[in-house]
Amino acid sequence: MKDVNVPALVVFVLFFALVTVMGFLASRWRRADDAAHLDEWGLGGRSFGTWVTWFLLGGDLYTAYTFVAVPAAVYATGAAGFFAVPYTIVAYPLVFLFLPRLWSVSRVHGYVTPADFVRGRYGSRPLSLVVALTGILATMPYIALQLVGIQAVLDVLGVGGGEHANWFVKDLPLFIAFGVLAAYTYSSGLRAPALIAFVKDALIYIVIIVAVIYIPIRLGGYGHIFDAAAHKFSAPKSGGSMTLPDNKQWTYATLALGSAMALFMYPHSVTGVLASKSRNTVRRNMAIMPAYSLMLGLLALLGFMAIAAGVGQGDKKFNAQLSVPQLFADMFPDWFTGVAFAAIGIGALVPAAIMSIAAANLFTRNVYKEWLKPTASPADETRIAKLVSLLVKVGALVFVLGMDKQAAINLQLLGGLWILQTFVAIVGGLFTRWFHHWALFAGWAAGMAYGTWTAYGIASPATKHFGGNAAAIPGIGEIGYIGLTAFALNLLVAVALTLVLRAVKAPEGPDETRPADYSAEAGDEEPENAPEPVAAH
Repeated sequence: MKDVNVPALVVFVLFFALVTVMGFLASRWRRADDAAHLDEWGLGGRSFGTWVTWFLLGGDLYTAYTFVAVPAAVYATGAAGFFAVPYTIVAYPLVFLFLPRLWSVSRVHGYVTPADFVRGRYGSRPLSLVVALTGILATMPYIALQLVGIQAVLDVLGVGGGEHANWFVKDLPLFIAFGVLAAYTYSSGLRAPALIAFVKDALIYIVIIVAVIYIPIRLGGYGHIFDAAAHKFSAPKSGGSMTLPDNKQWTYATLALGSAMALFMYPHSVTGVLASKSRNTVRRNMAIMPAYSLMLGLLALLGFMAIAAGVGQGDKKFNAQLSVPQLFADMFPDWFTGVAFAAIGIGALVPAAIMSIAAANLFTRNVYKEWLKPTASPADETRIAKLVSLLVKVGALVFVLGMDKQAAINLQLLGGLWILQTFVAIVGGLFTRWFHHWALFAGWAAGMAYGTWTAYGIASPATKHFGGNAAAIPGIGEIGYIGLTAFALNLLVAVALTLVLRAVKAPEGPDETRPADYSAEAGDEEPENAPEPVAAH
């Protein structure tokens, strides 16, 4: 067992205690008249303004795993690890086009999940079900990886026990963190991570700003840092490079584009958006969220700093995921190491809470109420959602403790591929009712089957299957992101089958939305003589 860094551990525990208290007090923050309603527990009463939403989305999208994995990718591969920066830059203008529409129609009809919208737009229970199940499936490994991020911090602090410690010593701190997370999420719902996100984001910005100024001073400046990284990647079989090789450019571009398209398909991302109090709140947030992309670019540079600091040097078995925690432990004073580790640890708790709430909302609305108990009351929905949120966390904890971390990483990569296959049904439905719901179902199935099977066939030094997210693009021959290729197949099948089904006049489900719903603002009244919903428009 490693020596415990006592000053860092004390600071870490103090911040953890602070956010725990905040998590439980959050149930009294903007207390609702009717707390036994899924809108209140699962969406915070749809009442969050610009700043709360900004911190909530930042806490939701920029997770502990982002903090650990992005610089770890730069540490291991060099330039290719920076793909997360352009993809977030591309994402916000893209989602600016459709998220306000999703917010408006969800506000008018009381939709809590993207699958609710699909059900209302296409009148198709099976399509709504597969969108919901895909969201849950893609979210589960994402939650697990937040716990992996906490484990990395605990290992470097010396309280994780290392790989050879007995299970009690090694996993007890993780059990404690899990128990606290589960308790305040159950009690306070979305209000808990929304309130804690203020602390999490403030800590992350402080740590990043200090790191990009203080660490280069200690290492002799950015010139030396880049020279050290260039020296590492110039070695034979280094596995990376300082610039993007020609044969990696398609992979880089398609991965960035596909990831940008998938980012706000994740249920937890949509949950943060639907919790906003107005359409303009959503629009303003999409305009100011790129501030996090600047932070992400600075965060990625920590990978080069870890190389210059000699982190893991000479250790062929060194886990790149520990590069940033170890860099902080080596470079910072012990007390500030505790602050940095608190930022990563709290950066795991906030998104894990939102993800479990989003998965619970999906199960409650689109599986339990839609298929198992259609007569469920709002109080029933809230009760089931709370229980499911606990089960989701338990599943993630078992996943982390019972499976190899590489499996968790592989499944998270699959999660991006899977959730991208809901894009056609959700985003397409926000602009047109042209697609037939059975064509969308077939497109989803084709994309899921092709993407999963192709990813299964990829081997890497660490694993026989699911060893990467890029493969040859059929008809082009270039190596590209599997998820985007699967999306193209999905769209092609949906278009072709829609043409066929329209030609044979196949029946369509009813559309309960109206054109005005997609531009509605909070407080808009329904016209007294509104026309009945139509099958298509």
